[in-house]
Amino acid sequence: MTPQLTDAPDPADLAAIGAGLAAFNDADVGPADRRALVVLLRDDAGRVAGGLSGYTAWGWLYVQWLWLDAPARGQGWAGRFLALAEAEAQARGCHGAWIDTFNPVALQAYQKAGYSVFGALPDFPHGRTRSFLQKRL
Repeated sequence: MTPQLTDAPDPADLAAIGAGLAAFNDADVGPADRRALVVLLRDDAGRVAGGLSGYTAWGWLYVQWLWLDAPARGQGWAGRFLALAEAEAQARGCHGAWIDTFNPVALQAYQKAGYSVFGALPDFPHGRTRSFLQKRL
């Protein structure tokens, strides 16, 4: 066996790693029942003006991305996206949610929505702190 280092992996190789890890985890702790969860905000022209993308797995909602176009910011959409995603996660049997951010404005929005910090990485990126937040559903 020979290890290889690359910054341009073949998609099939990434798929093999993912499938191998999923099989290991299924045998170790049971199936994740991973399902995508997306909330979209469209403007009057039908263009995506914001959204939330994540998934549910092992009883948790993970919010991977939450973004709003500049004109939609400051109107409470982030909290509404989170509420919609959390309600769907609960319907799927989830008991918790988690998210991470290095943006101080987003951090305040998540805390306002009931999330609490459980960990932090200073200088990730430089000059900021990446905060990890969770919420019981």
